[in-house]
Amino acid sequence: MGLIISVSGIRGLVGSDLGISDASKLGMIFARFLQESGNPMIVASDSRISSPALRSALTAGLLASGRNVVDLGIAATPTACLMIQGRSAPGGAIVTASHNPIEWNGVKLIGPEGLSLDSERAERIKQAFAGPVPEHAGATACGHLESDTNAHQIHIDAVLDSCDRRLLEELRSRRLPILLDSVNGAGSIAGLPLLEALGCRTTGINSEPNGRFSRNPEPVPENLKQVSRAVIQFASQVGFVQDPDADRLAVVDEKGVCIGEEYTLALACWYVLSVMPGPVATNLSTSRMVDDVAERFGQKVYRTPVGETNVAHAMREHKCSVGGEGNGGVIFPQVAPVRDSLSAMAMILQLMAKTGKTVSHLAGELPKYHMIKTKVACAADRTANVLKNVLQAYSDKQINTADGVRIDFAAERAWVHIRASNTEPIVRIIAEAPEQKKAAGLIEAVLAMGLR
Repeated sequence: MGLIISVSGIRGLVGSDLGISDASKLGMIFARFLQESGNPMIVASDSRISSPALRSALTAGLLASGRNVVDLGIAATPTACLMIQGRSAPGGAIVTASHNPIEWNGVKLIGPEGLSLDSERAERIKQAFAGPVPEHAGATACGHLESDTNAHQIHIDAVLDSCDRRLLEELRSRRLPILLDSVNGAGSIAGLPLLEALGCRTTGINSEPNGRFSRNPEPVPENLKQVSRAVIQFASQVGFVQDPDADRLAVVDEKGVCIGEEYTLALACWYVLSVMPGPVATNLSTSRMVDDVAERFGQKVYRTPVGETNVAHAMREHKCSVGGEGNGGVIFPQVAPVRDSLSAMAMILQLMAKTGKTVSHLAGELPKYHMIKTKVACAADRTANVLKNVLQAYSDKQINTADGVRIDFAAERAWVHIRASNTEPIVRIIAEAPEQKKAAGLIEAVLAMGLR
């Protein structure tokens, strides 16, 4: 496949596409694109078996360019981003391939705000990566390396500080049985202690952060059969599921039903807006359950192009109380500027305490939609014609062209979003409607406009 270089950094199959020379070169390049600062950079990784080698190489590249570095070791992506922000670091880098299988790894580049780099800087780094290895600093100009073992507790404390005091006391008095599956990733290090601090009686499965994923690590329903069985076995009130770098959260209800990642953000918004009214931001491909929740509290929803950074910047611009993406990624700016599974768990538990309802009851009170996702191989020039055809066909509907084309059918409470992939010659089509037949019909209508 080859090394993938994008706005987020680099990613590839370890050993064939991605090696330590790539990581060290990226570190040397990245060091030169950040403003000079007296504060050290932050480096962390998920728990993958390949991560220590790549993290060491990345760190070596930064040090060889004269940058001081604080190594957090294995840490969740939101933990690292919180530390970048809290330490006023000039930037940071996280060795992770997110939800990809064990064969993959990558390096995610983070700016001083704790967010992924803007597209302009990312493109300059991408161009520089195609060039020669930068010059090594002199013997006395190399950077200094230190470690920080307090990052996880700082993250836990930040989540606890964001909780409602009364609801926190209620949770601690109820001693809810909760199950956490961290898929042997980075999430259990802070996730289990957080749940215990919230007063939960916690059962952890796949909790050792050894990177030997017990299943496909993406937290989607087809991969969570073990979790569903464990929730029933341990009589848990809810099962929480993290991905390897713990920025996404899936939820399994007390009946062992995986309710789907789209519900994570909807439930989180429900809680936050009930105690902290304000606008919401999410991307164009996220379920309109978010709109329904926001409408219930009289709040506006801002839709952005797909991508966590786009959502995070919109949240800052519009002073949003909460936001995120439909992949289980909740952003709560009071804690961290990025998707954070720890914040999401705390929000859902507080919603349970506030309402006295189970997860199945809460999910059942949200409007029901059917979402269908598909992708079709399509060259860039052909994609442009397809989008043009869609715009012409639905010119009388509500249209958003910030990222491909999204058409909203307000009366039917349905939508369809068509966008080209940033990394592959494919077109992604997502449709949602109260009836599956309607969603399928929207998909078919778009396919008929030049994708057959």
